[in-house]
Amino acid sequence: MLKDNKLLKFYGRIMSTVILMSFLMTFPMFGEPLMEQPPNLNECGMRLYSDYEIDILIDDLTLAALEAIEQAAGEAAKAAVLSMVEREAAALKEAAFRQSEAQRWRMEAEALTQEITKTQRIGRKNTIIGVLVGMLSGLLLGVGGALVMRN
Repeated sequence: MLKDNKLLKFYGRIMSTVILMSFLMTFPMFGEPLMEQPPNLNECGMRLYSDYEIDILIDDLTLAALEAIEQAAGEAAKAAVLSMVEREAAALKEAAFRQSEAQRWRMEAEALTQEITKTQRIGRKNTIIGVLVGMLSGLLLGVGGALVMRN
């Protein structure tokens, strides 16, 4: 902790020295001298352009505008393609989700069908056993009752 305070004080001194130097000293600025002749000015201080210069300026502006339009059209086409791809990806994801849900429901239905079939088989078996037990018990009671009544 004490070490950090010493370091902060040191950096604070450096920062204050740099700020004082920027206020007290002036640094010279250098620039490139003009390579062309300054434009001709009329009495009002406005430059007069020739027809040739105006035509060149119009041609340059037209070319720049056409390039900007082409670039904007390209960006719009990219955005349209990107949005179509995103919609297609979302549709594919939704279709995959629906397909997995359908597969899950199909598997559940098959399991339920197998369970019902198994239950029906067990029910038939129990019914047949019940009928056989009833018939045998009826036969035994009938034969036994007839034998008892005869004697």
